[in-house]
Amino acid sequence: MKIYTKEERYLNAKKKLDKIRGFYRHLFWYLVINLFLVIWIGVEAKWDGDQFWNFGTFSTAVFWGIGLLAHAVIVFVPNIFFGRDWEERQIRKFMEKENRRRWE
Repeated sequence: MKIYTKEERYLNAKKKLDKIRGFYRHLFWYLVINLFLVIWIGVEAKWDGDQFWNFGTFSTAVFWGIGLLAHAVIVFVPNIFFGRDWEERQIRKFMEKENRRRWE
């Protein structure tokens, strides 16, 4: 297990904060644009039930929402697939392989 310096911990925290900020920007624009689209489509359809309540009205929100959910998982559940331990093991493995190659 690596011991991080104060500067490395700061940079890691800043990087995580940037990812969280990016997610909240994504969420903000998701809400603003989809609200605008639903209201615009509602006005165009004169809020008629059959024209308004169809998949086309909400398709942008649904598909963009899938992307937003993926973004949330990446930001808030970072070790779901490749965690820090995995990275460190891979780095050590590559370094050991390189050292063996030098001495052969």
